[in-house]
Amino acid sequence: MKLLIVEDDPKIARALERGLTAEGFTVTVARDGDEGLWRATESAYDGILLDLMLPGRDGLAICRDLRARGVWTPVLVVTAKDSIGDQTTALNDGADDFLTKPFTFAVLLARLRAVLRRAAVTGPAPTQLGSLHLDSGRRRASAHGRPLILTSREFDVLEYLTRRCDRVLSKTDLLDGVWDADFSGDPNIVEVYVSRLRRKLAASSTGVTIATERGAGYRLLADEA
Repeated sequence: MKLLIVEDDPKIARALERGLTAEGFTVTVARDGDEGLWRATESAYDGILLDLMLPGRDGLAICRDLRARGVWTPVLVVTAKDSIGDQTTALNDGADDFLTKPFTFAVLLARLRAVLRRAAVTGPAPTQLGSLHLDSGRRRASAHGRPLILTSREFDVLEYLTRRCDRVLSKTDLLDGVWDADFSGDPNIVEVYVSRLRRKLAASSTGVTIATERGAGYRLLADEA
C-alpha cells in the first residue's frame, strides 16, 4: 500500500519512513504543505499521514482542499496540537483520525491500520460516470441497467481509475494500487487490462473511455452529453 507522509520535521519524517517501510508500505515524504497537496492530488495513495503545522499551506488547508476536489484518501493527522478544538476542527475539515505527538510507533501503526481498515470495510459510495454505474461494496458494474461482466482484476483496475478520474495515473500507480506490493511480473500487464476494459466499456456503450496521456499514464473520461 502507498502512503504519503507530510511532515516538515526531518527526524520524525525519517523515523516514520523507516518504520512504515519495514512494515511493508511504500512511502513518499513531502516536506511542506504545498508539496504535500501537490503529491496528494497528482498521485494515488492509500493513506496520508499529515502534520498540521507546516511551512506553506497548513494541514487543515490541505484537508479542506483535498475533500473539495473529491479526493477521499484516508487522512490520519499527526500533530503536536492537542486541544479538543484542534481535533474537532481537523475532523470537521476532512481528517479521518487524529493522533497527538509524542506517540509510540506501535500506536501510530495501529491507528493507521484502523483508518485504512475502516475505509476498506465501509467502502466509498457507488459512483456514476457517464452511463457506467460502479458499486464497490457489491463489486458490481453496470451500464443502462445491464451488468458489465468483469473479472475480479478488471473490476479492481476500473474501480481504481474511476475513483481517481480527476487525475492521470501512471502504470506504476496502477501496479502499486491494484496488484500486490511484491508483484514482480511484467509491468505491461497494465496495458493488457486497460485494453480489455476499453473493449468492454465500448461494447456496453458506457460513454466512458480510458484515455492515454502520452508519457504520463491513463485517465478515465466520460463523454459529454
